[in-house]
Amino acid sequence: MEIKTIYDRIGGDEAIRKIVDTFYPKVYENEELSPLFEGDIAEIKRKQWMFLTQLTGGGALYSEEFGPPNMRVRHMPFEITPVRAQAWLKLMHETLTETGLIETDGGKALFERLSQIAPIMINRQ
Repeated sequence: MEIKTIYDRIGGDEAIRKIVDTFYPKVYENEELSPLFEGDIAEIKRKQWMFLTQLTGGGALYSEEFGPPNMRVRHMPFEITPVRAQAWLKLMHETLTETGLIETDGGKALFERLSQIAPIMINRQ
């Protein structure tokens, strides 16, 4: 029996791009999160696409370009509070719901992974 990655189970590259394209307008409208996302939105979305591709088992795109995705260390310059971590996770849940992925086995597995990542990112109270 072949074991499928989350990447395969959610629909591969098309699904990852849909997640990224749905998520970032929400981020930029969110008063808690928008201050953290200054700069070129295209580059921010590209990095997120690479990270989510790697996180879900679709290939080590992020690591190949930037090295290991130690997200906590990479985000230390940004003030990630418990409120912001929860806001990020809430928007990810909304995104997975809006795209219909949360109702799939792969989408649930992805959200579980993201739920584990959010508290790790907290670096300020």
